[in-house]
Amino acid sequence: MAENGEEKLIAVARHIAKTLGHTDTMTDDILQIFSNFDNRLREKLTDDQPTTSASLERILKSLHRQISRHLSTEHPIWSDSADSAAFLDSVDELLATIRQWNPMANDKSVSACLDKAEDLLQQAMFRLEDEFRTLMQRAAESVDLTPYQSGEHLNYSSESEEVEDGSEIPIAHPVTDYDILIEALPAGIISDLHEIAKRMVAAGYGKECSHAYSVCRREFLEESLSRLGLQKLSIDEVQKMQWTELEDEIEKWVKAVNVALRILFPSERRLCDRVFFGFTSVSDLSFMEVSRGSTIQLLNFADAVAISSRAPERLFKVLDVYEALRDLMPEFELMFSDQYCVLLRNEALTIWRRLGEAIRGIFMELENLIRRDPAKTPVPGGGLHPITRYVMNYIRAACRSRITLEQVFEETVVPSASAVDYREGDDRALSSSSLAVQMAWIMELLESNLEAKSKIYKDSALLAVFMMNNERYIIQKVKDSELGLLLGDDWIRKHAAKVKQYHVNYQRSSWSKVLGALKIDNNAMSPTGASRSLKEKLKLFNSYFEEICKIQSTWIIFDEQLKEDLRISVAGTLSPAYRNFIGRLQSNHDSGRHAERHIKFSVEDLEARITTELFQGNSGSGGGRK
Repeated sequence: MAENGEEKLIAVARHIAKTLGHTDTMTDDILQIFSNFDNRLREKLTDDQPTTSASLERILKSLHRQISRHLSTEHPIWSDSADSAAFLDSVDELLATIRQWNPMANDKSVSACLDKAEDLLQQAMFRLEDEFRTLMQRAAESVDLTPYQSGEHLNYSSESEEVEDGSEIPIAHPVTDYDILIEALPAGIISDLHEIAKRMVAAGYGKECSHAYSVCRREFLEESLSRLGLQKLSIDEVQKMQWTELEDEIEKWVKAVNVALRILFPSERRLCDRVFFGFTSVSDLSFMEVSRGSTIQLLNFADAVAISSRAPERLFKVLDVYEALRDLMPEFELMFSDQYCVLLRNEALTIWRRLGEAIRGIFMELENLIRRDPAKTPVPGGGLHPITRYVMNYIRAACRSRITLEQVFEETVVPSASAVDYREGDDRALSSSSLAVQMAWIMELLESNLEAKSKIYKDSALLAVFMMNNERYIIQKVKDSELGLLLGDDWIRKHAAKVKQYHVNYQRSSWSKVLGALKIDNNAMSPTGASRSLKEKLKLFNSYFEEICKIQSTWIIFDEQLKEDLRISVAGTLSPAYRNFIGRLQSNHDSGRHAERHIKFSVEDLEARITTELFQGNSGSGGGRK
């Protein structure tokens, strides 16, 4: 019963097809409608037809005439909207025909027709690719880049500067707002490009379409970076540059990489997604091809900086590059996370970490510089040693980037949008941080170096003055900077105690002999002998005091408060002993009547000389405190 019912259905279908189909093409269309319900119907309905491919050949001849008419035209098809619409309709019909007949490709005659259809499709795709490229180029030429590269946008103002050939170049201004998307192509062009891309992807020509797209947009990106002042430099060329020249290039790079990652790349990503809407893989591939060259150019520069000289003076510019990449890692993560771009994202991460290694290497070089600094000639007057000023000002300046250096010296982690903006945290934990340990180690190296240099001074009092000056300077630089937070109060107290000990050593070395001259021997002796002894001691005291004042007038104490403290301390120790000695001399029966002849200084004179003469050395001889 079921077989009879199927035979009757097929018979009715054949009758309808032959009755309503006035032409072979119409009949074939009706047969196709029936086959949509069940593919087996076409086989049975066409069993009695002598050639299955006849209708396909007729369809292809018609499509060939339609498509060839467009392929042969010399002017752009998209210059006329009616022509472009008709061409796309023909391509759609060709694609539908190939899909429709592919299931019967086992038939040799059908297969031969399909080969011709594929050839025609290929020609159509080549023309669509040309049209796509023409639309891109024409649109790019019509877009005025000046508004997007003004001070308000990318980095250039409407002002210009005339050069020798009479042309004008834009003048760069800083970028302050990165919340910008560039509309690089008109909306109508984007729509046309999308319609072409849709057909090319459907026909299996997505890569060709992507290539045509990326060539044009890549040029736009490269031109934009060039307008931002960025040169195309190889790693070798960067490493051979003079440092002053490289500093300028780093400043340009920091501006360019921010504009690229925050404005140019997001705008290109958005354009790709619009042109290839619905085709994520092609869109990702196109964006990678567009941005890869510019991204590699930017990353190669950063890499060249990372592997260049570790000279300490380079730290601050290397920090600029490190911070720029760190702050942009969320943008790299957002823009370059798909299957095609992930290698670029990983490369950015690798170079960022390499910059961290470079910064740590620079600090190692600073350590070597301190170790190698020779103890050859003493600083005149026991003043500040140049290495003390250099190291402390260097470290103090470096610690303005304390948050970044904390990150560098801790285990480097991938910065996220929240991690990049982390705050200082608990200051109590800073003294145990990796950066704090690094800074404490540098301070220890510096002190060891200074102690070795102090041994050059043969006068132990001058040695103490030298160490007092340098320790005091170190403490002040620590206290009024981020170093104080890193090293902590205990470190400051410990080193302040060292200054006090050097103070004690100075007084003992300088003035013990002077004070010894004022000691009165209480052993029994005749009044005449006591008088002679007092006079001799006073003469010896005057000699010692004059000699010390003369010598120490050339010594330097750079810190006014320390200088005052030392003078007060010396006067406070010496004046009472001298006053007592003069009193004994004046009260002595034998010498008292003529004592004034032997007293060269009053107590006030003594104190005045201490105040006005000690430590008045030329401040230009190592005494400056910058």
